[in-house]
Amino acid sequence: MVATKPVDFRKGHDGLCALVASMLRKDPFTGTVFVFRSRRLDRLKLLYWDGTGLVMAYKRLEATSFTWPAIKDGVIALNHAQFEALFAGLDWRKVKALDVRPPAATE
Repeated sequence: MVATKPVDFRKGHDGLCALVASMLRKDPFTGTVFVFRSRRLDRLKLLYWDGTGLVMAYKRLEATSFTWPAIKDGVIALNHAQFEALFAGLDWRKVKALDVRPPAATE
């Protein structure tokens, strides 16, 4: 889940956890990865619950910037491939997930 509004990057684990609960109206303790952007386009923070504690990661790109969704209230969901592209500094909007369907019949 990507928070679409920039957040204060001085916030730590507890501050970001409070933002997830109050602003995004999501449960921060589900194992969902929450992505936060800074005002500068080259930085992001990740927050997730791994079952034993809150994990926070910070990434700053050196030569480019992240491709972010439009700034608005709320959150958008990315699939795994889109998240990987965003984290790598690629344009996640160009990543399309394959439709996975169960087989029609088993042999």
